[in-house]
Amino acid sequence: MSKLDQEQTFNPFNAWPKWLRWLCLLALIFLMLTAVSLIGGGFRIATEAQAQELFEFASNPILGLVIGMVCTALIQSSSTVSSIIVAMVAGGLPISIAVPMMMGANIGTSITNTIVSLGHIGDKNEFQKAFNAATIHDFFNIFAVLVFLPLEIMFGILEKLSASMVVLLSFDGGTDVGGFNPIKMITGPLVDMVKMLTTELPPVWDGSARILVGLVFIILSITWMGKIMKSLMVGRAKELIQNSLGKGAISGISSGTLVTVLVQSSSTTTSLMVPLVGTGVVTARSIYPFTLGANIGTCITAVIAALSITGPNASLALQIALVHFCYNTLAVLVIYGLAFWREWPPSLSYQLSLKVAEQKVYGLMYIIGVFFLLPLAAVLFLS
Repeated sequence: MSKLDQEQTFNPFNAWPKWLRWLCLLALIFLMLTAVSLIGGGFRIATEAQAQELFEFASNPILGLVIGMVCTALIQSSSTVSSIIVAMVAGGLPISIAVPMMMGANIGTSITNTIVSLGHIGDKNEFQKAFNAATIHDFFNIFAVLVFLPLEIMFGILEKLSASMVVLLSFDGGTDVGGFNPIKMITGPLVDMVKMLTTELPPVWDGSARILVGLVFIILSITWMGKIMKSLMVGRAKELIQNSLGKGAISGISSGTLVTVLVQSSSTTTSLMVPLVGTGVVTARSIYPFTLGANIGTCITAVIAALSITGPNASLALQIALVHFCYNTLAVLVIYGLAFWREWPPSLSYQLSLKVAEQKVYGLMYIIGVFFLLPLAAVLFLS
């Protein structure tokens, strides 16, 4: 039995009627949107007096990158972190600080499939293939940051491109997209209920309490949304995967995007590939385009989160969600689209996997070093 089949077998939602799973999914989406509103409002209130000092701390783009990367590595969900970033922008976090955070979230999410590859550590040949498949995602996301972070610092291309898209979506040359919003109307009562419980507290504690409640809501909602979506969709997703692999780059990227939208997690999508490569069903090279599509598909969660925002920063919240989409799409077009760059991620991941298969401790050192020690060193150096 494959790891995918095992996950389906042990998924507690499999025993629920399908109509109940869909109903729970809608409730969890409602909870996620409520959480975004709570975090945004709480962040705005909590940082009102200390905003300048806080933003100055994170104004270095490398620190912003590290914050996004480490938070995602710890939570193991870029969808969760990107939704939190959207909420923080709604609460006043400047776009220029949020953009590197989004880039860091892309690197941080790669840790999940790398950890999954350790499940094959007992068989040297399987482990080499699985680690190769897992770290293609790592190397691609690292290269994307190396290309686009300097461009963003120098020219602000993602910020400008996403701002233009927001103007186009508003249809009237720049009116705030946060006018009448049915999502806000639906989530309003629960948000107001939490506000009533915290509003008597001093501003910093009031805002912090709302942020804490929002974080609990958003982590729970996205985690359980992923489980329910897998119980509903992974059978179809597996069929899509099998039908798309080996049929060319466009088919692989498109299928990776669609499957990730269905299961609401790029970590899940890319992790599904690792056992298939480890057991020799497919090759690491054949899943490369599919992995890139997963990067694009994961952006949908942040866009959904942004739609729940109204008020003066609504358009900025939508803008940072679109930054995530633009960044991942442009990274695919530039790195995969240009032949001289295309082979670097699979080639480097293959060379690394050969060394890790020989000395397994290198695999653990790689995970700890890339996802934790290097970010910590950057923070200490730049602080």
